[in-house]
Amino acid sequence: MLLAAVPVIATGVYFVMPTDSADAPPAAPPSVTAQSAREDAKDRAEQEHEREREKDDSVVADMPPGLAAPAKKELAQRLVASAEHSTTDWRATYGAVEDEGDGCGYTAGIIGFCTGTHDLLVLVERYTEEHPDNGLASYLPALRKVDGSDSHEGLDPGFPAAWEAEAQVPAFREAQEAERDRVYFEPAVRLAKLDGLGTLGQFVYFDAMVFHGPDTDADGFYALRERALKQAKTPAAGGPEETYLNTFLDVRREAMLTRYPEHDASRVDTAQRRFLKAGNLDLDTPLAWEMYGDHYRLP
Repeated sequence: MLLAAVPVIATGVYFVMPTDSADAPPAAPPSVTAQSAREDAKDRAEQEHEREREKDDSVVADMPPGLAAPAKKELAQRLVASAEHSTTDWRATYGAVEDEGDGCGYTAGIIGFCTGTHDLLVLVERYTEEHPDNGLASYLPALRKVDGSDSHEGLDPGFPAAWEAEAQVPAFREAQEAERDRVYFEPAVRLAKLDGLGTLGQFVYFDAMVFHGPDTDADGFYALRERALKQAKTPAAGGPEETYLNTFLDVRREAMLTRYPEHDASRVDTAQRRFLKAGNLDLDTPLAWEMYGDHYRLP
């Protein structure tokens, strides 16, 4: 996992021996000493995590670009758009905004940022830091209030129109792409490469992170990966790539249908699984797939 846990440090009690010197500084109280020990341990853990991250970054940098290659990344956005917006023209979806009735509030933009799942709030907050006079800034108090729920309180009736209008601004389009890459694309591709996965596997991780969220809760991407790791080895750990990806897709499919029993699992069944069965681990075109009954083909 990308998340590093800081070890829990047992707090000891320190006894200070008396000194014969009248000039000796007073001993620090045990609570101060313990706090200092915890801070030192936290610093060491963070430094170790940073060293490990730098080592991983060096490994990733030496790998082929995979899904990060411009043509493959474009392909990935088109595939995701077919699932999120029923189109392969992902650039036509900056201004998309609707409540899909899935408990996530308003879903908007190129990757399906949601008012109920925190990512839309973070996007608007970060955008407002750079462009304080934007047309969505006035909705920040309401977005913070409804975060984590499907509520529209404070957002209706004007928020959808405000989003659509702001989506015409090039800077907001750039902000959407940057947040997509920061939160979803780059972490997914990085981890997939460390797991030894090729371009298709990198896309499988990316799409799963978009749908399930970059979280560690029971339905989040990282929890799904942990479940898959208990059943199959990644290629980096010596397992066959096809076996691991099939296992991950099985775990993901189960999670999708548990969360949304009324939905189909097209993203897995008639898209990613189809590419995997064809042995297309490099995600080469032409590609043909189905999504919710619609047929798509990229030459």
